[in-house]
Amino acid sequence: MKKQPRLSFWQIWNLSFGFLGVQFGFALQNANASRILTSLGADPHELSFFWLVAPIMGLLVQPVVGAASDKTWNKLGRRSPYILFGAIVSMLAMFFMPNAPMIVKGGSALIFGVVMLALMDGSFNVTFQPFRALVADMTPEEQRNVGYSVQSFLINVGAVIGSALPFILTAAGISNDSIGGNVAPSVIWSFYIGGSLLLISVLVTVFKTKEYPPEEFEAYNNITEEDKSAKESFWTLLMNMPKTMKQLSIVQLFSWFPLFLLWVYSTTAISQHYFGVPIDFNAETETNTNILSAFNEAGNWVGMCFAMYSLVAALFSIVMPKLISLTSRKTVYAGALLIGGLGFISTMLFTNQYMLLISMIGVGIAWAGILAMPYTILSGVLPAKRMGIYMGLFNLTVVVPQILSGVFGGPILRTFFGGQGIYILVFAGVIMILGSISVLFVKQSEN
Repeated sequence: MKKQPRLSFWQIWNLSFGFLGVQFGFALQNANASRILTSLGADPHELSFFWLVAPIMGLLVQPVVGAASDKTWNKLGRRSPYILFGAIVSMLAMFFMPNAPMIVKGGSALIFGVVMLALMDGSFNVTFQPFRALVADMTPEEQRNVGYSVQSFLINVGAVIGSALPFILTAAGISNDSIGGNVAPSVIWSFYIGGSLLLISVLVTVFKTKEYPPEEFEAYNNITEEDKSAKESFWTLLMNMPKTMKQLSIVQLFSWFPLFLLWVYSTTAISQHYFGVPIDFNAETETNTNILSAFNEAGNWVGMCFAMYSLVAALFSIVMPKLISLTSRKTVYAGALLIGGLGFISTMLFTNQYMLLISMIGVGIAWAGILAMPYTILSGVLPAKRMGIYMGLFNLTVVVPQILSGVFGGPILRTFFGGQGIYILVFAGVIMILGSISVLFVKQSEN
């Protein structure tokens, strides 16, 4: 087998630079989709059902894109065509979603907003999935810790900017008020900026990264003619997935279930617990301007909290390779999830909104681990000729927990917590601590 060359730092940087923009888009979606949907008339206690469209799109898109990109070779490369196409569609959906009330009138604005959320998340996934496989394709095994850590760093830098942008634009003088079912201008302009930067950053990766041609890639990964001619069905691949992948799936369940609760219910929890917004709040019919103002202020603060955990994740991504070398991948992964779980639980303990930033430190450490560690562990046990499809299958372990969270989050909030959003964040923390424990059962030989 021909030895794969090591990449320079800037080659690894360019390889993942597009993720800066993709996460810019994800961050805006995560921090503001609930706020937008509530402004369009959605019941805050039913938000998880509207959010279901996002993981369902991932469930449908990621395995298909993974399998297709394994077999694609053209002038742009193997993964790059999908990355570029997804970025273009993502940008358009980001332009349209917050403008739903201007494009369609009445109750149809909510439906249009949900459709745009589905299109936006689906196209994010078209871009997102090949990026994971691209790092595995282009880096030799000994550089993958660094490769995925750089990717995690760029993801979180993008998330810091994207999450904080409505707050920054409000401070710069752009209106943060939403009246009569309209979305605040600060959010609309954030989506304009985010969509544009998403496409620009992806273009850097597409045109600065030269993927290996088929013959060279096959030589580096010892892929024979027999390997290429072998046909394996989806179900065969699913049943024969490596044991490590099955064990990591359990960890993913306990990681992404609470994250989805965070994204869906942070605006509800923070507006209620810290800004005095009532449990029965409805943005479309609310006439009390003080309550509306408090809701929009809470929405901006959710963005700042998300920016904080993303900043911490970016910084923690820098030190993760060193921590791994001193301990092990599993130790770092389990520790990150434990600290994250405690961060979730601590959100209930404060009454000052600024103290929430302390909670977000723990969430940020967990987020960095979730973005990098499972892929670092997994990439070493997957066959190179099936890297794309297996990465696509593994990303189902991201979307399935989100679907479960979406289905059960609303009923849990109403039935067990009386509509008090802060308690569902505590519940999320308990689940994440279970994820930390489950890491200990992953069988992985450290490289």
